[in-house]
Amino acid sequence: MKILKQLVEFFISLRTAIWLLIALICLLLFGSLVMPNHEEFLALHTVALFEWMQEMPVNITWWLWACLAVLSLLTANTLVCSIESLIRKRGSRQWLLIISPQVMHIGFLFILLAHLLSSYGSMKAITYAHQDSAFHLPNNLDVRFTRLNADLDPSGYVKDWSAEIEYFKDGKALSQDKILPNSPSFREGLGIYIKTVKFDPYPVAMVEVSREPGAPWALVGGILFMAGMVTLLFLKIRQEEPHES
Repeated sequence: MKILKQLVEFFISLRTAIWLLIALICLLLFGSLVMPNHEEFLALHTVALFEWMQEMPVNITWWLWACLAVLSLLTANTLVCSIESLIRKRGSRQWLLIISPQVMHIGFLFILLAHLLSSYGSMKAITYAHQDSAFHLPNNLDVRFTRLNADLDPSGYVKDWSAEIEYFKDGKALSQDKILPNSPSFREGLGIYIKTVKFDPYPVAMVEVSREPGAPWALVGGILFMAGMVTLLFLKIRQEEPHES
């Protein structure tokens, strides 16, 4: 029981959170200095983080493993602090003021979850597609680029572009879609983005295929964090108004 009590006291301490954040900042600062000196880090743009870390030697990835350990402790610190705060203040009438910081904490945890999921299952690939070219996707679908479109200005420069695509599975057509620079196509967890097109000597488009399983959770986390922060600021301002008058 004494050890459990000491663990709880350790994780509910604000000093613990501060030291963990300082350690994380120092590790990331070290990594920013190390990464430019190792070509191995270039592969991080195309493969999942954990897959890459398992294949690389520990002498260049130890700081990333240390970051994961610190983030795990920071997650535990956030959870324990939130639970302790809710239990200690459960009798308060200002429940919205009490719950707002915890909503921010939950948002932060969702963002961490998003990064964890993307670190396991993300991927990114760049390829070039011409009209009527077809590709096999990692989700066992096939995509065919049926048409490439471009709008030219009077000088002949491309000012807007798009591509019409069609999805297939086992040789059967599933659906059609149109991708634009700010409007990718999503299908079964994969996104297809069109980056640019070129029409000389023949039409060809630079295409990015990526998968980010953590993206929806990052959106949820961001919304919760902002909602909690705005609510907390609003309630704090309302509390201060009577004193100022």
